[in-house]
Amino acid sequence: MEKQGFVYIMASRRNGTIYIGVTSDLPKRVWEHRNGVVEGFTKRYGCKLLVWYQAFDSLDAARHRELQMKEWKRAWKLREIEGLNPEWNDLFDSLAPS
Repeated sequence: MEKQGFVYIMASRRNGTIYIGVTSDLPKRVWEHRNGVVEGFTKRYGCKLLVWYQAFDSLDAARHRELQMKEWKRAWKLREIEGLNPEWNDLFDSLAPS
């Protein structure tokens, strides 16, 4: 059975820098971003808030959605975030423990 996948958006602050990623273990991956464990974009730009995510039945489906979303205009990404999370709250604490 294939692993479940997640597409997620990290942000530096409301309407700040955003990052779209994909993972099979959302709590672990968000923890890594929040704690600066991984070098790269999110560490450099301080994207530590989980502001949006979507679960998929497979990692392949999540990767496909991530690639689509990375092509979107910024306004579309912001609309997606605000549809789920209008206050741009950090959703990390709402995740079930892995």
